[in-house]
Amino acid sequence: MSANSISSANSSRFILTGFPGLEADYTWLSIPFSSIYAMVFLGNCMVLHVIRTESSLHQPMFYFLAMLSITDMCMGLSTMCTVLGILWGFVQHISLDICIVQSYFIHGLSFMESSVLLAMAFDRYIAICNPLRYSSILTNDKIIRIGVAIFCRSTLLIPPVIIRLKFLTYCRPHILSHSFCLHQDLIRMACSDIRFNYIYGLFLVISNLLLDAVLILISYIMILHAVFAIASREERAKLLQTCVSHICAVMVFYIPIIGLTMVHRFGKHLSPLVHVLMGNVYILFPPLMNPIIYSIKTQQIRRRIQRLFCVKRI
Repeated sequence: MSANSISSANSSRFILTGFPGLEADYTWLSIPFSSIYAMVFLGNCMVLHVIRTESSLHQPMFYFLAMLSITDMCMGLSTMCTVLGILWGFVQHISLDICIVQSYFIHGLSFMESSVLLAMAFDRYIAICNPLRYSSILTNDKIIRIGVAIFCRSTLLIPPVIIRLKFLTYCRPHILSHSFCLHQDLIRMACSDIRFNYIYGLFLVISNLLLDAVLILISYIMILHAVFAIASREERAKLLQTCVSHICAVMVFYIPIIGLTMVHRFGKHLSPLVHVLMGNVYILFPPLMNPIIYSIKTQQIRRRIQRLFCVKRI
């Protein structure tokens, strides 16, 4: 190990990986990344504004969409300072404490988004399979309870594994794989016993992301069973159309997670730039795409946005 590596290993600061090989183009790279972050915030704010101001959208489906938009905005905020800080040239290192806090928010918000998508799948299941009891099952009081349950599930299960990071010894070079902190990155640099972090982290992934994916799949199997029992082809198409936006949101959330996992697991021979780009896709793709998906595929939101822009032109 070189002298610089030893110095780094003994430090409580971690080096953030920018975009290897593209250092000379950071000024130009900052333009699309700044634009993406701006689109994330503006797009989700627009969805929230439309839901708040349009009384016809005060329904369970759109309340869950509002939760999704808030989660997406927070996900963007969790990495914006370090990613843009690297590109703008005023951030190169991050302290252990800030790194742990950032890791907590990134993973917690990922679990929260997964939980919201599951709640939206439940909403679609009730709307299609039990439409006559839809309003009596998903009351405002129950939606609030679901929201509180999502928040508690996403925030209260993570602290044990995150707090443990504070007490590990990091003797390997403090070079992060991404422009932000992830739990798996930190334990990779630790020389302490990481069995608890590994086992508990695996439990969190299985009990949150994997379980939610399985339950979403089951809900759509039941939805399809109910839809294809309907004789009218037009009615089947109409009911399935109400699920398209949610299915797209599920795909843009889970596909980047699967891609990043595959890169970490099997792509050790790949360029570090691939790891960095996949990490940024995992963070930014869902918050960027969800407002676009719901603005295009959801008729009520699309019409309200069109009216909004028409009024501004006048």
